[in-house]
Amino acid sequence: MKKVLLGLIFLCSILTNAQETGENSLGTWHMYFGTNKVSEKFSIHTEGQLRYYEQADNFNQLLLRTGLNYHINSDAIVTMGYGYITTDGTFEEFPDETNSREHRIFEQLILKNKVGEFLFEHRYRLEQRFLDFGETTDTQHRARYRLQVTLPLTDIFFLNFYDEIFLNLQDDVFGQNRLYAALGVNVTNNLSVQAGYLKNHFPSANFDRLQIGVTYNPDLRGIFKKNDSGS
Repeated sequence: MKKVLLGLIFLCSILTNAQETGENSLGTWHMYFGTNKVSEKFSIHTEGQLRYYEQADNFNQLLLRTGLNYHINSDAIVTMGYGYITTDGTFEEFPDETNSREHRIFEQLILKNKVGEFLFEHRYRLEQRFLDFGETTDTQHRARYRLQVTLPLTDIFFLNFYDEIFLNLQDDVFGQNRLYAALGVNVTNNLSVQAGYLKNHFPSANFDRLQIGVTYNPDLRGIFKKNDSGS
């Protein structure tokens, strides 16, 4: 219980010190993530995110992503996937921005390890981005690295932290950096919820974001076995 209270105090201190920069509003990201096993070695990644400039208001971005995971072992996963992103960039302080649609292909490697009670996850990702701005189109390439650390407080509560850097493979190298801290709750063995704070740093602006994330990982191997036996 002491660990949970310390975790809440830590997150509250981060939120209290969050600076309203960028568009000068505290926005929100509402997120769903799923990893669904379909065989011993393969699983399907599903993801949906709604991002707002303000708290559940003033739409900014819709992100839908899926991929096929190959589990090399319990601590290593490779993924090939696709994402569709639509963005409304026309906020009051960015009158020159335009709306865009993006088709994205990505390749990913996740490595996991444990040090004491801390669970570490290293995510390496390459992205090929096909952008449509209406009158113009562009193709861009990007590399991302995320270091995530999870600390179980009890069987139910946990803390989650990550830092992720985005590096452009054309033009200016630095794209953005995301620093995140959250308190999570294990609702069941395959369902968890996180509430946290994200500092999104760009070369010319910083954005403060509250995040609500749901992770649901049902095992679908039983369904596939039934279908196979029925055929």
